[in-house]
Amino acid sequence: MTDVVHAGDLTDREKRLLFWASFLSLAAAGAGFAFRIAKQGDYGKEFTLTYQEVGSIMGASFWPIAVTMILFSLVVDRTGYKRPMYLAFLLQGASGVLFLTADGYQALYYASVCAGLGHGIVEAVINPVCAAVYPKDKTTRLTILHAAWPAGVAGGTLLIMGGDAVGIEGWRVHALWILLPTIAYAVMYLPCRLPVDERVQAGVPFRQMLQQVGFLSATLASSLLVYELGNVSGLASGNWLRTSMIVGLVIGAAFGFAVRSLGRPLFFMLCVLMIPVATAELSTDGWIQKLVGPAVESLNISASFAIVFSAGVMLTLRVFAGGILRFFSPPALLSISGLLSAVGLYWLSNSAVGVTVFIAFLLYAIGQTYYWPCILGFTAERYPEGGALTLNTVSAMGLLSLGVIGNPILGVEFDKTIHTALTEESPSFVEKATVQGSFLGMTHDTVDPNVLIAPDEDKNSNTILDREERTAGMSGEALESLQAAWAWIDGLPENERQSVMATYAAKDAEAGRAVLAYAVRFPALLVIAFGAIFLWFRSRGGYKPIELDGKHLEGAEM
Repeated sequence: MTDVVHAGDLTDREKRLLFWASFLSLAAAGAGFAFRIAKQGDYGKEFTLTYQEVGSIMGASFWPIAVTMILFSLVVDRTGYKRPMYLAFLLQGASGVLFLTADGYQALYYASVCAGLGHGIVEAVINPVCAAVYPKDKTTRLTILHAAWPAGVAGGTLLIMGGDAVGIEGWRVHALWILLPTIAYAVMYLPCRLPVDERVQAGVPFRQMLQQVGFLSATLASSLLVYELGNVSGLASGNWLRTSMIVGLVIGAAFGFAVRSLGRPLFFMLCVLMIPVATAELSTDGWIQKLVGPAVESLNISASFAIVFSAGVMLTLRVFAGGILRFFSPPALLSISGLLSAVGLYWLSNSAVGVTVFIAFLLYAIGQTYYWPCILGFTAERYPEGGALTLNTVSAMGLLSLGVIGNPILGVEFDKTIHTALTEESPSFVEKATVQGSFLGMTHDTVDPNVLIAPDEDKNSNTILDREERTAGMSGEALESLQAAWAWIDGLPENERQSVMATYAAKDAEAGRAVLAYAVRFPALLVIAFGAIFLWFRSRGGYKPIELDGKHLEGAEM
């Protein structure tokens, strides 16, 4: 690579321009996420999707991030950081256009994949660049940088709410709001000089970077990635979870043998903990309208406002992170954050009503504020030898787990909760409408919402799928079961049919509180895990960042 630029070569003005261009690139990803949160109910209804399918579309915008984050972490030292950012620009822009033209589940899924691939490149670049430009203040600067995510979520949501208020019809046009920050950051990056990361600057060998990950983390990453890619490509068959774990173990063993390293145990633990972190933060946010909607409807407030409120809290606290981080180490703050999130979610799921909904939601929002940036800062400060790879791998694990575990698991819980409630109130309907869902090799009963489609409900206008469109390409037992259910519901007297539909709608609306209670377990786990890590550091003299200075790194054994 020619014309190598080090962070010290940049002027203060160049650093500021680079930082805010990076900020906008992550804000663009947040704006895309806001669209998928705000409008998933609309496109789910238009295409008659189950909640698991809606969750899978949301998840499809996350697991590709892991692919591009890890891949580009291995090559950006050779390609430089600027060219990948323009590929990210193309992918993020394409995601908006693909959502605009989507005609069904598959199109929505691949639009999300494009958004995820672009987001992954953004993260693969901006995290190590920020750590390189601000080596003495990594956690604080990374936290401020990641204020871009709630800024994009809040800004995107406000644009959508404003568009709805002035009469923009349909959900499709709102997908194009992502183009505003995307085009802006592409222009801002033009004059920027992007430095190499601090590992390269310190002369740490490439193999030594790989050794930080080693067998343990490579096995985890490979297993999750193989599982998701198998599901996407249609290769999944039999007990695919077990197969994925075996393939991941083989890949991890080969990687560990090649680099002669088991990997850092604490780093591996951080990768594992990113699964509940991602579920507690992004998965819960992804379902937030469905979760919080029933709690705020009594206040005549749109559930979309919950997104803006949460993002606003997160944005404010991340921008002023420096003051808070003077009093708490990353593991201590992460444990406290888990406690606040757990209390907030539990309160929302049980006794919160009226104005107290916002107090509970405030606790939840404060708690989730520091999850992601603190773990990134933790990794950057304790594993600088890993360069871009460790920094992006730990983030990639969280994002990858969203598509594999986080988003689908909440969707599955919705489906199971609705099925259980309807079994008590409308057993005849459940008997006809029950289908088998599958998640991580386990099956569960769910109610097929397609049963509620009325004959020619959209009058052939294609604003929603009708029965004929929904069964296109379907054959065998599934088709026979669905047709039998339609015959049953069509044979009901009109008042009974309307009663069945009203009961389904009521149980659908009530499911949010039960799923909130289920979601409490994820931040509760973080309280215990990061509390233990804090105590481990305390027993060894306290938490201390490690700096690369070409000498032996004391205290870096974990």
